[in-house]
Amino acid sequence: MRIAMISEHASPLAARGGPAGKGLGGKGLGGADGGGQNVFVAELATELGRQGHSVTVYTRRDGPALPRRVRLAPGATVEHVPAGPPEHIAKDDLLPWMHDFGTYLERRWAADPPDVVHAHFWMSGLAAIQAAQAAGARRVPVVQTYHALGAVKRRHQGGRDTSPASRVRLERAIGRAADTVIATCSDEIGELTAMGVDPDRLQVVPCGVDLGLFAARGRAAPPDAGGPHRIVVLSRLVERKGVDTAIRTLARLPGAELAVAGGPPRGGLDRDPEVRRLRGVARDAGVAGRVEFLGRLGRDEVPPLLRSASLVVTLPWYEPFGMVPVEAMACGVPVVASAVGGHLDTVVDGVTGTLVPPRDAEAAAGAIRALLDDPARRAAMGHAAVGRARRRYSWTRVAADTTEVYEHAAALGEVAA
Repeated sequence: MRIAMISEHASPLAARGGPAGKGLGGKGLGGADGGGQNVFVAELATELGRQGHSVTVYTRRDGPALPRRVRLAPGATVEHVPAGPPEHIAKDDLLPWMHDFGTYLERRWAADPPDVVHAHFWMSGLAAIQAAQAAGARRVPVVQTYHALGAVKRRHQGGRDTSPASRVRLERAIGRAADTVIATCSDEIGELTAMGVDPDRLQVVPCGVDLGLFAARGRAAPPDAGGPHRIVVLSRLVERKGVDTAIRTLARLPGAELAVAGGPPRGGLDRDPEVRRLRGVARDAGVAGRVEFLGRLGRDEVPPLLRSASLVVTLPWYEPFGMVPVEAMACGVPVVASAVGGHLDTVVDGVTGTLVPPRDAEAAAGAIRALLDDPARRAAMGHAAVGRARRRYSWTRVAADTTEVYEHAAALGEVAA
């Protein structure tokens, strides 16, 4: 198939090391707008190319020196779209430029449209639907993945939500216009149905994990004999990710240290407002000496960090999918995660990790302490976690499942035509 992916703010190049990932403004992994979606799009496009499809990922040009097209992998190319000024713009401020994005796609597809378009994030859906429905063009089926829903964000963040006021209304319209909507977890199905999306057009396909990069590699036991237990948090440093909850657990875990990866590069930590807030939380909890901020890591630095942990902890208020638990599981490390969103699918409570209520440091500390005190149970969980990650979350399987959705959407489009 000839597949067009739209990822307006999350460039897949940010998930790649080397020159291809340079100069991406705020899109770097671990930044405020860089994270799981970049990795998702990069890995899915790469695997689809490996399986014989031709993929073009359209992302906004946010730097003047970026080339028009960049090869991502065999069969997969990134094309930079001139929509708005060629500079970093926060994703919540990109809505005014989505019509220009869609107009660019209309011109590109007028004579030679793709077989299917897969929009990632709601604003990408606006551009995709505009172009797919353009007069004179062969109708292109649209598959939509939201990655996060405005209604859920507003429910949890209230007045701190910086999304455009029209987001929820437009997400509802996109869901009704798309041929198929892919949810990344079971919990999202209920949210989409409540938005008015036809349940018959909903499919669940999870995110995947690079099993070549994220692997146990002979990890026999966590490195806690004779020293403090190491707990690892890997996260974008935004309040809703619950890093402050993880820090507060240390007050109840005297034999543990916490390593926090994410946020700005290490040299910019002192200037980052969220890092300063989290350091204040650590001081107030009396654990400042046991919390280390590592800053933004390269993709190849993440697996060794995860393998160094006794436990990986991820405690967001809500989480559309959450790739960190699956990456940790693939490395053979059990997870303590908040019982929200995609975690309810990926973490098998009591088997590959432990689920706890969000924003509850006492409950999280109890779950962490129980696992730290039981190395045999942790080892068993780590073994089970590797098996689950390899069986369910390989990109080979995820890409094959996604292709089935594309084929179904294309068949529906032919019937509608």
